[in-house]
Amino acid sequence: MRLPLPRWTGPLAVKAAVFITVMCCALAALLGVLVHVQVTDQTVGQARESALRRLTEATEAYEAGDAPRGGAAVDPRGLPEELRELAVSGRRGTMLAHHEGRPTMWAAGPVDGERALAVRIDYSQGERTIDGLDRAIVLSSALAIGATVLVGAFAVTRVTRRLHATARVARRISAGDLDARVDDPRARDRTRPQDEVAAVAAALDSMAASLQGKLLAEQRFTADVAHELRTPLTGLHAAAELLPPGRPTELVRDRVAALRTLTEDLLEISRLDARRERLELDTEQLGALARRVVRASGTDTEVRVLRDAAVETDRRRLERVLGNLVANAHRHGRAPVTLTVDGPVVTVRDHGDGFPEYLLAHGPQRFRTESGTKGHGLGLTIALGQAEVLGARLDFANAADGGAVTTLTLPQAGDATADGVI
Repeated sequence: MRLPLPRWTGPLAVKAAVFITVMCCALAALLGVLVHVQVTDQTVGQARESALRRLTEATEAYEAGDAPRGGAAVDPRGLPEELRELAVSGRRGTMLAHHEGRPTMWAAGPVDGERALAVRIDYSQGERTIDGLDRAIVLSSALAIGATVLVGAFAVTRVTRRLHATARVARRISAGDLDARVDDPRARDRTRPQDEVAAVAAALDSMAASLQGKLLAEQRFTADVAHELRTPLTGLHAAAELLPPGRPTELVRDRVAALRTLTEDLLEISRLDARRERLELDTEQLGALARRVVRASGTDTEVRVLRDAAVETDRRRLERVLGNLVANAHRHGRAPVTLTVDGPVVTVRDHGDGFPEYLLAHGPQRFRTESGTKGHGLGLTIALGQAEVLGARLDFANAADGGAVTTLTLPQAGDATADGVI
């Protein structure tokens, strides 16, 4: 079972910094312990050899009848009991202990049966040497860890900065900006080492270029087909007008009109896909514009103006958006249909079965409809594209008590782009 990690462990840079810090601390601790043990063993060993040498000299002098001197004494006060017992047993030994508050190296050996001859050496200098070494190890380790963390953080930050740039470009591409490219310097210069980030950036740029080419080819094909259909459709329309009155003539004229509408819609979508539409901004009263759209639609749509607003927008495009929303509500929903104006927010609601799940999840898709009624799925697609041109937001939802709800949020004054071009 994996333990849940704190939220702050998420960013890669933080994880890398923590990893580098932990590894540096572990390495510094290991090296510090090794150096401390090595130097301590060497210092203690030198003090032990010196104490044993002096003990040998003191033992020879004592056996020659001379009085102990130079720090040597028989059963001196402060001699560690363990060392005294070792000497009384007939063996020689050393021990590091404190005597009168000072570190002392003792050496003791047997004399006169159950007595011990001992010498002591002041170990203060050795202890100061080790303490100074420990402080130097801690200080140098701290400096080394700090420098390593800074250098590591700088290196990791450079990598994460490039990853964030790649992620931003990916989000721009997913939002429809197919001109976006990472353009990583390492990917451009093949003589430089190609790391994994450069490989990802190059793959993303290649994917974006391929996707852009395919979409442009699709847009050109759609525009060319729609454009080429206009001429024969014009001829068909003229020929249909010459047919004698009757039911067959009405059917032909209806199908020709539907085909002409479909062709014009395809041309409009191709222009929207090209993202070269230009706005013609003017100040419009939303309430009056909404009533005008409903009258032109010829539908039984109730208009409610809760709070009127003057917006700077392209009247023709806004009428196209609202007209498509009202037409879609009547075609795919059920009455009553209500258009509500509340400031810069316009809501169109019907009381039908609501939007299908795919539309709520992915937005309207051309040539896809699941309501079983007439339509090609282009009305909402055009409404969404024109809303983007206007700088407005178009949201789709289903009401809790049934029915589809479409909300158009227009930009406030001053929110439109200066040149009116997308």
